[in-house]
Amino acid sequence: TELERPIDKHSQKLIATYIELLLDYCNRFYDRQFITRNKVNSDVIVRFEQLVNEYFASDRPSKEGLPEVKMFASQLCLSPNYFGDLIRKECGISPQEYIQNTVIRLAKERLMDTSSTVAQVADSLGFQYSPYFSRLFKKVVGQTPSEFRMSV
Repeated sequence: TELERPIDKHSQKLIATYIELLLDYCNRFYDRQFITRNKVNSDVIVRFEQLVNEYFASDRPSKEGLPEVKMFASQLCLSPNYFGDLIRKECGISPQEYIQNTVIRLAKERLMDTSSTVAQVADSLGFQYSPYFSRLFKKVVGQTPSEFRMSV
């Protein structure tokens, strides 16, 4: 009725306030699911870490490339958006950042082995183009892979 017959200047403000209250309740219930499901959430995080480690321990990166967040969300039977929110709330970083951190950690380990070239390390981690790997590595570590290898 308020919308159909706005009698005064307060009607629009009241409607907006009611909508805001409703949205606040929705946000509250959405946030609550992360709080009330701590055990389930920690299990999801442990499983996500296992899946990421298994992926990079296999030969899948060189065949399939860098993994996408939606692949892990699907394996955990969660929507990508919910999965992203859950990881961000529990870990403080996005799933993509977690994967990227894992890639950099593994790259550092593999670069210490001087028998493989930087391009081979990049390929083994799923990078289609080694220059992209070098740019990402330098952005995160502050050195190119070659510089890192010489400094170790």
